[in-house]
Amino acid sequence: MKRLTGVSRVGRVVWAYVRRAPGTYVWLAVLFVTTVALHHMSPEFEQEFLRQRSTNIHELSRHPVRVLVASAMWIDGGHWVPYVVLYSVFHAQAERWLGTARWLAVCAAAHVLATLVSEGALAVAIQDGLAPRSSVTTLDVGVSYALAGVAAVLVYRIGPPWRYGYLAGLLVFYGVPLAVEPTFTDFGHFVSVLIGLGCYPLVRGRESTRGSKGAGAAPTGGLRS
Repeated sequence: MKRLTGVSRVGRVVWAYVRRAPGTYVWLAVLFVTTVALHHMSPEFEQEFLRQRSTNIHELSRHPVRVLVASAMWIDGGHWVPYVVLYSVFHAQAERWLGTARWLAVCAAAHVLATLVSEGALAVAIQDGLAPRSSVTTLDVGVSYALAGVAAVLVYRIGPPWRYGYLAGLLVFYGVPLAVEPTFTDFGHFVSVLIGLGCYPLVRGRESTRGSKGAGAAPTGGLRS
């Protein structure tokens, strides 16, 4: 009986948490459905299917709005469970704090702008002979640009002095790959972080006023996949 009561209590706590971040968990539900769909595709069909929904240069030049939306609904690689953790730690916290509309604005800004900037940089690299011409059709789907942007905007949620450690960890996590062996995706992630930090006008008035006793930093993460 005590065990059933404990399970019921946990269930109520989880539901209360989910209910206050509806956008986050609707998005996760969509990713679950699309991930299951990917597991029922052959590897060859999956690659071509995702390529048509990819924010590569070729598709962006033909169907920019469609692929910018569609690319955020698929996870290349088919591992959904880690995103449950990442979304609960970052997206849910940001949505509960900012409200769904402002949270979604941060997600959209990071996803769209980082995609356009990184693909623009790739186009220049191709033109200058620094990247193969086949890169115009590279596979580029996933949710990690939005995740990086939201992780960055949470800097303003954390009170000092923890804020500065969290920001430093964020810059190191996304900056080291860009410095060591950069790819256009690494560049996109770092741009996403800068965009998230630039979303301060959206969080003005909601910054944390708590000191070290009331704030803590969450680990950073998120790979475009």
